[in-house]
Amino acid sequence: MLKVVFLDRDTIGPSVEITRPAFAHEWVEYGKTAPEDVPARIAHADIVITNKAPVREGAIDGASKLKMIAVAATGHDVIDLAFARERGIIVSNVRGYAINTVPEHTFALIFALRRSIVGFRQDVIGGEWQRANQFCFFTHPIRDLAGSTLGIFGRGTLGKSVAKIAEAFGMKVVFAARKDAETVGAGYTAFDEVLETADIISFHMPLTPTTRNLIGMEEFRRMKRKPLIINTARGGLVNEADLVTALDEGLIAGAGFDVLTKEPPLPDNPLLTILDRPNVIVTPHVAWASDEAMQTLWAQVVSHVENFEKGTPTNAL
Repeated sequence: MLKVVFLDRDTIGPSVEITRPAFAHEWVEYGKTAPEDVPARIAHADIVITNKAPVREGAIDGASKLKMIAVAATGHDVIDLAFARERGIIVSNVRGYAINTVPEHTFALIFALRRSIVGFRQDVIGGEWQRANQFCFFTHPIRDLAGSTLGIFGRGTLGKSVAKIAEAFGMKVVFAARKDAETVGAGYTAFDEVLETADIISFHMPLTPTTRNLIGMEEFRRMKRKPLIINTARGGLVNEADLVTALDEGLIAGAGFDVLTKEPPLPDNPLLTILDRPNVIVTPHVAWASDEAMQTLWAQVVSHVENFEKGTPTNAL
């Protein structure tokens, strides 16, 4: 009988029904698993399910029965993929489940910042409307989306879905080419041109050694239109200290971030010092987490485990 170990059930919302594989198995489930506890907990597992609990070389090496790791996410940087492949272990991830939830969250941030919803709400709470001598007041900028340019970094499923929504609002969409691209392929716009022409910049790409700190002060100083910066992809794509400096210097109009370099953030994270600003919104990595998306995610995880057991693995990395 296969032993299935789920390392971090608490990372999946409580509304999600955690169905189990249809084949006979032993199920072991943990709410959370600290990195140092992973080796012991997977030592006798045949299949491991993880969202954020890291499964590194040392833990894999000590799990002699391990045959599959099912990642309950699209990003798989928590897995030592090269070593797993060396050991002949199948690693699968989930894909496409966030096609609605992440783009919707992206536009929630865009709308809130473009129309200064947070600032005006704070003003009403603070009594500004009550003290005004007319029916409205103009303490924050309000800009339409129609006619503006959205620069998207990442042309995968999520980037394309965001583009579709943007076009429905009458926005011009440009997809940024790679930073170091010698030639610009069809359907892409040069990296620097996107920086210079976009009114809003949104990230929908993985964090890799080449994309880490993709945007820093050098890039911020090229942003001629003072765009909004939206990140619902991965923390670390934008240098967070430089982002605060860019806001301080008026190089950008605002920032909406759902992801940070370290999660949960450490007390010295630069963005924590500016949370009270009306043009800054930070949400706790929940863009992916609609009830519908999480249930779809889990259904994929179970299907990959069942397909592996049948000898037909799916979404293998």
